[in-house]
Amino acid sequence: LGPLPIIAEDLGVITPEVTALRQRFGFPGMRILHFAWGQNDGGDNAYLPHNYTHDTVVYPGTHDNDTSEGWWATAPEAVRHHLREYLACDGGDIAWTLIRAASASVADIALFALQDVLRLDGTQRMNTPGTAQGNWTWRFTWDQVQPGHAAGLLRFGQLYNRLPA
Repeated sequence: LGPLPIIAEDLGVITPEVTALRQRFGFPGMRILHFAWGQNDGGDNAYLPHNYTHDTVVYPGTHDNDTSEGWWATAPEAVRHHLREYLACDGGDIAWTLIRAASASVADIALFALQDVLRLDGTQRMNTPGTAQGNWTWRFTWDQVQPGHAAGLLRFGQLYNRLPA
């Protein structure tokens, strides 16, 4: 089949053997920014950007998470405080704050849900695990896309050297 762009979903409890296997085959692992904040771990949380390695794909959230705006609206104050302190921000425009944080990280790949690029709230969530109804029905419309979205992504690509050569 030749080289395939495989991403190892190494979320949850991951043993050293699983990490070794992922590294042996050269598959990048996943880091989710929504999982980084509010832990009492002294900064050892693997989802905090300073703990990333290059062989990583970073996302603000996945298709199984709420949108970043929806996540932020329901996040406990300990999570909100930790994020504001860590990212030196006021918590405004949280979707783009997380897009910037992902872009600035050392992860080889940074991916963003379109709902986050568009700054959509939790009513536009893609999937809710464990539910049988209402999943995978979200669709965007072109009128939601504004020139500032592309300009912002381009600017982050330039700032953080993420543009193709």
